[in-house]
Amino acid sequence: MIKAKTTTAFDALNPAQRRAATFGVALDGKGVNAGPMLILAGAGTGKTNTLAHRAAHLVLNGVDPARIMMLTFTRRAAQEMTRRAQKIVAETLAERGKMGDRSVVSRLLWSGTFHSVGNRILRLYAKHLGLNPNFTVLDRGDAADLMDVIRHELGFSSKEKRFPRRDACLAIYSYRVNTRLPLKQTLEEQFQWCREWEADLTRLYREYVGRKQKNNVLDFDDLLLYWHVMMQTPALAQSLSKNFDHVLVDEYQDTSTLQGEVVHALKPDGNGVTVVGDDAQAIYSFRAAAVENILGFTERYSPKADMVVLAQNYRSTQQILDCANALMAEGTRQHRKTLMGARQSVQKPFYVALDDAIAQAEYIVTKILATREIGGSLRRHAILFRSSHHSDVLEVELTRRNIPYVKYGGLKFLEAAHIKDMLSVLRWADNPRNSVAGFRVLKLIAGIGPGHAKQALDHLEAQGYNVKSLGLYDAPQPAKMDWRRFCAFFEKLADPATPWPGQVGTVREWYKPQLERIYDAAFSRTGDLEQLEHLSAQHSSRERFLTELTLDPPSVSSDQTGMASKDEDYVILSTIHSAKGQEWDNVYVLNVADGNFPSEFSTGKPDMIEEERRLLYVAMTRARNELHLCAPLKYQVTQQAKDGDGHIYGAKSRFMTDKVLSFFDQTTFRSLRGIESLRGGDTVIDATAQLKEMW
Repeated sequence: MIKAKTTTAFDALNPAQRRAATFGVALDGKGVNAGPMLILAGAGTGKTNTLAHRAAHLVLNGVDPARIMMLTFTRRAAQEMTRRAQKIVAETLAERGKMGDRSVVSRLLWSGTFHSVGNRILRLYAKHLGLNPNFTVLDRGDAADLMDVIRHELGFSSKEKRFPRRDACLAIYSYRVNTRLPLKQTLEEQFQWCREWEADLTRLYREYVGRKQKNNVLDFDDLLLYWHVMMQTPALAQSLSKNFDHVLVDEYQDTSTLQGEVVHALKPDGNGVTVVGDDAQAIYSFRAAAVENILGFTERYSPKADMVVLAQNYRSTQQILDCANALMAEGTRQHRKTLMGARQSVQKPFYVALDDAIAQAEYIVTKILATREIGGSLRRHAILFRSSHHSDVLEVELTRRNIPYVKYGGLKFLEAAHIKDMLSVLRWADNPRNSVAGFRVLKLIAGIGPGHAKQALDHLEAQGYNVKSLGLYDAPQPAKMDWRRFCAFFEKLADPATPWPGQVGTVREWYKPQLERIYDAAFSRTGDLEQLEHLSAQHSSRERFLTELTLDPPSVSSDQTGMASKDEDYVILSTIHSAKGQEWDNVYVLNVADGNFPSEFSTGKPDMIEEERRLLYVAMTRARNELHLCAPLKYQVTQQAKDGDGHIYGAKSRFMTDKVLSFFDQTTFRSLRGIESLRGGDTVIDATAQLKEMW
């Protein structure tokens, strides 16, 4: 093993980080020979920085950046690691008296999400897979729409008994693909209420796959599935693998079985494979993530892969880490580690017993306001919860006390109706076989309903998908003028000779009158369309624009935007799943009781119990300075009258054992609201005398 030359950039790493970053043997400027390695990176231990240094170390020792594949789960993560690697390389070369290599970013050609990299590979190998390289990628909404169309055509929507809706059908399909489980097992283990529909679902999925192939479209799962199929063919697998010396994978604990098999097939012997992750933060099994990928990584190779443990935490106080360590120490199968912090505190985290959700809200708001009064920022506070509805009472209290807040979640940019309309026009022009996009576009034209839209699509198919033939379709009389305008516009848009720059602006001009006719608040929606046009200028072609936007969509839309707060400071509300990767000074966790931690839906499965433990661990390790676990005693019963007082008593979370609680400051809080109003003024009566006179 070789150490990196002494530089300021690498000197900043702790010993474990440095070992991970410089793992392997440098070959005199001709590359790095390294076997498989797992970097087990605990919460707050600097995994992103370590992986960026790993990439920089490879480049500095002669590895061509174009021969490094870096797989992440978000585009932002890929960009951040690439940017950091560029900076490290430049600083190191400058210290060696050489010019900084500014081409690292542009030459790290294969850094991106699994889906974006898969998309590029499939277009390069399309002819070997029976694909048209000009395929369109369906977003989740369009995939669900296509599933719904087929579901209706097969008569499943008119079944006497309840048949799964389109989103459930798509979820089952996606879970089965990513876990590699048979449909029967998928239904038995994850979707038990759908078990009786196995035969019908099989028909539905076969038709769904066939329809996608006919329309030359792929959904998100196909980007991985076709890649996986390709890697099962030795000649194609070798053809791809020989282009890469190193494969780096971020957040490996979140990979599905399908993704894990793709990574393994890229480098079956493990040479050059580095994966980074933390099994203690594996909380996405509902998305088909397989914690077994990271738990079994080292044993997958012979000899076993090396493992470097990052346990030096740079985020939380040691008192918070002691609680998190104690929680995980009582778990079952895992990679054992003990997080050590560089910061101490005289204050332990708080475990707070409260009466109910109202008292919980009052406690949190009172604490936040007290912190704000001594100079603390609201945005340094985060309130985390297991399920989105758990914050309902708290949101009412925040509003009552005039405390602004932002809650993570809601409608995404691409889910807004007007954005889907615009993109459907572009997608149909890019791929006339895309009947889902075409059906939506045709219904935008005044006078064209679902029936005529279907007839126009059948006409186009009969004419070999020649866009010019649309003008020959006999549109209904009220729509003829608008139809002629649309056909002229669309024919030019679909013409390969039409330059890409300006196309989105052309579509926006055609769409503007449709927007004003169909939707309310057209003015506010127009801003989104202008933003879409601005985004399009950053891409070299229509295909690249549509694909990148589908795989990595923005998150804001006018459909969800209300009155903006005039106060730039606000409290963060978030589900724990959405909070992963974030950190705040003060963190409050709601409803830490059995039924929530662990969830009542997970209590029958030991592996799910352990995932619930990890979920609470993730919540706890988001805190830098203060951690408050709130445990209400009473929970209101649902499905009762508005003014009903039915409730149940919550049991202490099974995770809060005596040993774990010994690391907390255990306290109680009782709401005083309403007590002041019970005083009777100066009136005094002799109640005892009156009671005696009754007898």
